[in-house]
Amino acid sequence: MNLLHVNDKAGEYPAKSYYAATATAYDRFPILKGERRADVCIIGGGYTGLSAALHLAESGLDVVLLEAHRVGFGASGRNGGQVGSGQRQEQDWLEKQYGHDVAKLLWSLGEDAKALVKEMIARHQMPVTFYPGVAHACWTDSEVRHSHTYADKLRKEYGYDHIQPLDQVEIRDLIGSRSYKGGDIDMGAGHLHPLNFAIGMAKAASAAGAHLFERSEVHHIHRGKTHVVSTHSGRVTCDQLILACNGYLGGLEPQVAARVMPINNFIVATEPLGESAKSILAQPVAVADTKFVVNYWRLSEDNRLLFGGGESYGYRFPDIVKTVSKPMLEVYPQLKDTRLDFAWGGTLAITMNRMPCLMRPASNVLSASGYSGHGVAMATLAGKLMAMAVSGQAQQFDVMASLPQSRFPGGVAFRWPLLVLAMTWFSLRDRLGL
Repeated sequence: MNLLHVNDKAGEYPAKSYYAATATAYDRFPILKGERRADVCIIGGGYTGLSAALHLAESGLDVVLLEAHRVGFGASGRNGGQVGSGQRQEQDWLEKQYGHDVAKLLWSLGEDAKALVKEMIARHQMPVTFYPGVAHACWTDSEVRHSHTYADKLRKEYGYDHIQPLDQVEIRDLIGSRSYKGGDIDMGAGHLHPLNFAIGMAKAASAAGAHLFERSEVHHIHRGKTHVVSTHSGRVTCDQLILACNGYLGGLEPQVAARVMPINNFIVATEPLGESAKSILAQPVAVADTKFVVNYWRLSEDNRLLFGGGESYGYRFPDIVKTVSKPMLEVYPQLKDTRLDFAWGGTLAITMNRMPCLMRPASNVLSASGYSGHGVAMATLAGKLMAMAVSGQAQQFDVMASLPQSRFPGGVAFRWPLLVLAMTWFSLRDRLGL
């Protein structure tokens, strides 16, 4: 099954996406035709590939980027827009796995990633607003205690003092739901319009001299001292190859595919809520809760609730309205009569340990993917790290690439059924409140 085509119309953003409906206009990039020569060829036009293209072009290299559909077509243009702090895993987990020194370095890289997002928006004058604040809503008292203890740890041991613990009354006042026992709000994190951020990067990369091609799906790579990357209508010969495909990698690189699992996620957008939006979110912050199948939400600039969540155990998109309405109404039963104007899905990628998968499949091939729901900032940083590695500054890339990444059990053929079993178990725990 080719995930590039199973759920979407070729060369188009999802028709029922709020982000696509409010996307910044740009002149589409051409289709690759004929033969081209480049220093670096990048496959994938999401945050990872676009960031790599921008930074490589700024360093003076000749860069070609190939995107199967449109820039920001995949998870980069469909996600919840949250720009979180640190890594996907918490610091105490990282300390146990890798030691305190590596954990501190990983925290710094995560903070660099947030800063990079904000810096790129400002430097390239993107029509994108970074809104500060991501709240974490806890379902159980034990999760609240952990949340508050963790905020204290970050303050004392990492010098990060942007997190405010919230009790039950405070979380209810903030998010307008009686479902949660407490939590916290991280004002050093934030959220943005994800597709417009991707389009902004694409424009900046093109202006810097990178050659971007859309509707140019790669179907074969001939590896060697130089690589030949083939599409249906052209070929690129290059010295260095960057794989930035995330959940849409397919069979292009088996070493990566064994460690990175594509999964789907879904979002709906309500009709504009007007003044009643303040009863849903008292401040313009984003929220994520503590369920294994995470619920996450925020308000759009025109006061729609953008709510993501729901379970689906197949690669074909389900009835998205039905899938997402269930968890949304558990959190906000007061919205039962509210119209849903948009509903869309997308394919992201996870790893076994929920840390990004950065690899060197060959001496002149770099890959980054598997951001596990933490990709707005980390994918943007990963693109920069790969650009630096191509230019001979590989220290930070090598730190991330040194983190062990296990293969999914069952291999590529059977990993999905095993993941379904695991997700069924954890979603059952969610429902039982365990």
